Amino acid sequence: FVERAKKGNVDLLFLGDSITEGWLHQGKSTWDKHFNSLKAADFGLSGDGTQHLLWRLQNGELEGIKPRVVVLMIGVNSISAGFSEQQVQRGVEAILKEIRSKLPKAALLLMGVLPYQAKDHPNRAKIAKLNAALAKHEDKKTLWFIDIGKSYIDAEGSIPKDLMPDQLHPNEKGYRIWAEA
Repeated sequence: FVERAKKGNVDLLFLGDSITEGWLHQGKSTWDKHFNSLKAADFGLSGDGTQHLLWRLQNGELEGIKPRVVVLMIGVNSISAGFSEQQVQRGVEAILKEIRSKLPKAALLLMGVLPYQAKDHPNRAKIAKLNAALAKHEDKKTLWFIDIGKSYIDAEGSIPKDLMPDQLHPNEKGYRIWAEA
């Protein structure tokens, strides 16, 4: 990612974990259709928690690029690692601060953490609380918050396998939902 950043020519930057990285795998055809022509780059990395992404941003991944828009989705791995929603919120806030310090003119699109696991799993409630806290950062001038999680849940509260076969990572149909949002 550092080498890609040094090449520049990025107007749209996606940052996150494996769900973001999936744009270039499960979501590739949707990426090509919606984002490729926009000088987009995907800096999603499987397994990343908030602390990992923050370290990456502090160590060169934003040097050489000046994207007009940054799309950030991060936090599910930190939740699954046992961090509280408040700890994850602080991690996301530190990431936002780092982005803002290095890319002050970029518009930020903060995505809510997508639901995962069974509907009665305690992490679902943690994600809902986290997303409610993150939504408060929206100012509709430089930062917008979008929570598309409800689009991945059926009427019974379950995650349909035809959107997220492993109840975590969207498939092509799931990435189309994100792109359209």
